[in-house]
Amino acid sequence: MGKGKQDTKASAGKQSKGGKKAMGEPKSKVAGLDATAASDKGVPAPTVFADALRVGDGFILADCDPHSTPGFDGDKKHGEEALAARAGEISQFQERLYAESRGAVKRSLLLVVQGMDTSGKGGIMRHVVGQMDPQGVKYTAFKAPTAEERKHPFLWRIRNAMPSPGQVGVFDRSHYEDVLIVRVHELVPRATWSRRYAQINDFEAKAVADGTTVVKVMLHISSDEQKARLTERLEREDKHWKYNPGDVDERLRWPQYQEAYQAVLEKTSTEAAPWYVVPADRRWYARLAVQNLVLEHLETMNPQWPPAAFDVEAEKQRLAKS
Repeated sequence: MGKGKQDTKASAGKQSKGGKKAMGEPKSKVAGLDATAASDKGVPAPTVFADALRVGDGFILADCDPHSTPGFDGDKKHGEEALAARAGEISQFQERLYAESRGAVKRSLLLVVQGMDTSGKGGIMRHVVGQMDPQGVKYTAFKAPTAEERKHPFLWRIRNAMPSPGQVGVFDRSHYEDVLIVRVHELVPRATWSRRYAQINDFEAKAVADGTTVVKVMLHISSDEQKARLTERLEREDKHWKYNPGDVDERLRWPQYQEAYQAVLEKTSTEAAPWYVVPADRRWYARLAVQNLVLEHLETMNPQWPPAAFDVEAEKQRLAKS
């Protein structure tokens, strides 16, 4: 989505408001090449999901249908097949990103995942982040600040969790809690949290300038779907461990959270670090969308193998004689 409202439907053969045709094939195609091959050959990588889901000027969260599938016109079966079809690509790009950082180019990628309770953050970690080599991932699940963290400015713990060159950083919740839950629960004065939007924008702009590609995802679930998922946790013994009575307390503040998220999307979806709102009522679609958002950004980055820092032919001769 470029500007305006996000598509609420993506039917076969129709154009989204971002001008991209709905994707019906498991793999994105560019001039007959799959996305990885296109990137390797210097062809601009496709950004089907990024175009469909990006938050632009005039975006209204309430107009985004949490049950829709922007950028994809298949059903669950096709979505799961598409997810599996590209499962190996993230780790391939990840290895190239890590190798590139051993040379002169120092870059990283940061995936920020936000969403209401039960929106599927855990599923993203298992089914998307789980496709990556854990050695190249810096994963951080942000909980309530510790006593030590509260002694510092709110971005202190975020800076400490940023990925190093060559890494893929993953934030399960993030610095945005400091303008979401903090705002809804009035944990600090309005004057304090209202200043944080600009501080976040400055922080992210610097991170991007320093070589980190930032991919910010909001998993957008409906109130009805959240209620159904919480009900399932109560009805199944194997889900009781996931149930938190506090989730119902948070549900009572649903309108306040939607207002807080709207403000976040309006104030912090920047050119350097835009937001992507992913409809999350269909778990399979949310996983497919986040997988492709990560891949599309890695394809655009197109990390390269670094040149050898030694004479390859001379080493071949030395090795042959050894």
